[in-house]
Amino acid sequence: MHKIALCVERCWGILFLSLECVMDPQNILVKMPNWIGDLVMATPVLIDLRKRFPKASITAMCRTPICELLKEEASIDELFCYTKPENDFLRRQLKRNIIDKIVAGKYDLGILLTHSFSSAWWFWQGKVKRRIGFAADLRSFLLTDALSFPEKKEHLVITYKRLLEPLGILISETKPRLRLTEKEIAESREILYQRGYRKGKRLIGINPGAAYGSAKCWPPERFRALALRLLLEKDTYVVFFGDVSTAKLVKEISRGLPEWAIDVAGVTSLRQLACLIGDCDLLITNDSGPMHIGAALGTPMIALFGSTDDQVTGPYGQEAAVINTKVKCSPCMKRVCPIDFRCMNLIGVEEVAERAAELLREKRRV
Repeated sequence: MHKIALCVERCWGILFLSLECVMDPQNILVKMPNWIGDLVMATPVLIDLRKRFPKASITAMCRTPICELLKEEASIDELFCYTKPENDFLRRQLKRNIIDKIVAGKYDLGILLTHSFSSAWWFWQGKVKRRIGFAADLRSFLLTDALSFPEKKEHLVITYKRLLEPLGILISETKPRLRLTEKEIAESREILYQRGYRKGKRLIGINPGAAYGSAKCWPPERFRALALRLLLEKDTYVVFFGDVSTAKLVKEISRGLPEWAIDVAGVTSLRQLACLIGDCDLLITNDSGPMHIGAALGTPMIALFGSTDDQVTGPYGQEAAVINTKVKCSPCMKRVCPIDFRCMNLIGVEEVAERAAELLREKRRV
């Protein structure tokens, strides 16, 4: 009798686990990427999850300050923001706090859009029942679904979507998006008005920096020469974007330019930056976070590529916006060019200026 009872108990256990696997998840935790551009490219994952599981509670876990970009995202119920401290003791305490919060959330599904061992460890320690991520950083044993990276080159937006395939969610047409409020947009415009911009004038954004390194950046003197060309056009303002780390570079580029060149580098929040990019008639940028913000908002742009691969991280949905000389050593993915920087040096000011004029003419016709 004891053996029969044990057998029945095991059968019920297997049946329960099987039912649990096919049941729709109730609490979903998504670990978002740690870089602005990657975060924006990952937003379709949140949208597709909401479409598939409309009744689930979806939490997006993300570092500050980039988590503020998701503040108005309709597909999530909660933002789980955290700051990575520099101090070792505080880092250990943070890990404990993060794990405790994950345990308290009682998540039955976790999607890892980061590839680190630590993020998988947090989900495992946090008792997330089903943990889906790519097999990287020796972490496969911490995942219930460890996926192999795609063998063929594809855009990162598509690669992120592949993590939903174990849930029966096929690769969708969903594009990256950012939600901004009318109030935020109006308040952000005041930043320009305070610096001399007049409503109704053409606005061209220039983003001369990039987080990964100088190898991604068109030479500063060319951005300056381009700005001078653009400012010759009647009723045209140029606004330079950048964060605190690139503020000095922007100041050097914009120094001595006409008064209708506006420098807002280092003075905007991420959401203010997004609002201003969305207001631009044209954005000219390196491969960077602001480039992906512009693509998500549908801002016409020129994206300058050299050391990185536009087929993987180009502006999604705006493939024609890319200028890439496709030299033999590109994409090298290096932070600093070890040779003659030919990939970017071969992009001339005249070429970019002509492309800008063409895009602005198209916008006028529309």
